[in-house]
Amino acid sequence: MILYIGRRLLAVTGVLIAIAAVTFTIFYVLPSDPAAAACGKSCSADRLAAIRANMGLDQPIWQQFWDFLAGIFTGRTIGTGQYALRCDFPCLGYSYENSEAVWGLLMDRLPVSASLALGAAVLWLALGLTAGVTAALRKDTLTDKLLMVGAVGAASLPVYFTSMMLIYGLIRTADLLPYPSYVPFGSDPLDWASNLLLPWLALAILYAAMYARQSRSSMIETMAEPYIRTARAKGLPRRKVVVKHGLRAGMTPILTLFGMDLGGLLAGAVITESIFGLPGIGRLFYGALSTGDQPVILGVTLLAAAFIVVANLAVDLLYAVVDPRVRF
Repeated sequence: MILYIGRRLLAVTGVLIAIAAVTFTIFYVLPSDPAAAACGKSCSADRLAAIRANMGLDQPIWQQFWDFLAGIFTGRTIGTGQYALRCDFPCLGYSYENSEAVWGLLMDRLPVSASLALGAAVLWLALGLTAGVTAALRKDTLTDKLLMVGAVGAASLPVYFTSMMLIYGLIRTADLLPYPSYVPFGSDPLDWASNLLLPWLALAILYAAMYARQSRSSMIETMAEPYIRTARAKGLPRRKVVVKHGLRAGMTPILTLFGMDLGGLLAGAVITESIFGLPGIGRLFYGALSTGDQPVILGVTLLAAAFIVVANLAVDLLYAVVDPRVRF
């Protein structure tokens, strides 16, 4: 197991370096020039050259990329002379817009995105698995049809539409919840949850619908396996057959989906954060795209990739816990 984890971690490192190289190259070939944007309209050639040198844009792309990679592990100095800036480990550069360290910006926004992602994940797993397993155990009945029609309908609703309907129904009309704003969990856990409940619901409705359909298919296939019939023939209680033998084996594809979805959301839910005004990584990413802030865009891209590949590794390890057959 230790050797397996070591090999996977090496593969994760290779994937992240490849993603960084591709993203870095895309920024390099773009026609936009961040030095010209920083210099302004009435900018002399000497001033533009000085800004490009300070940003490190006068170096060959391979040198820029090597400095970027080295900075992640050891830190680096950006610029020269009186304009030199020391970027400590892990260095992802400085924002072109406000000269703040990209790593610091990401860490400031991460608690918001993590709170949004983890809370929504709990809701969509509970709702999706409950609906999917119930529909599978009542296959072809009215309950099954109603649950699947509801899942298809919910999956068809864009998250921005669901968000706006929740705001109109629960805030403006019924006045049941406050308009969402981020409150740190340590300050007031109850206020933290009440402010994030609406964004959680907006995401959970969409994801729960997809998980309901997937879990229904997995459970129907699993419950038809010979070992399930054997367990029933032994006289095991229905609950034990469904939960211990059926649900555990049927969870494998659900875990795969969950790892990808949670990993992606940890790096920010752009639409949800923008609609509800939450200062998360997704909103930071959208602002960086609008202004062409390349260091921030690259930093968010790498963080998102890291979350996804690490989540996939965690899911692979959980397979052996959920389904003992995978250990062999």
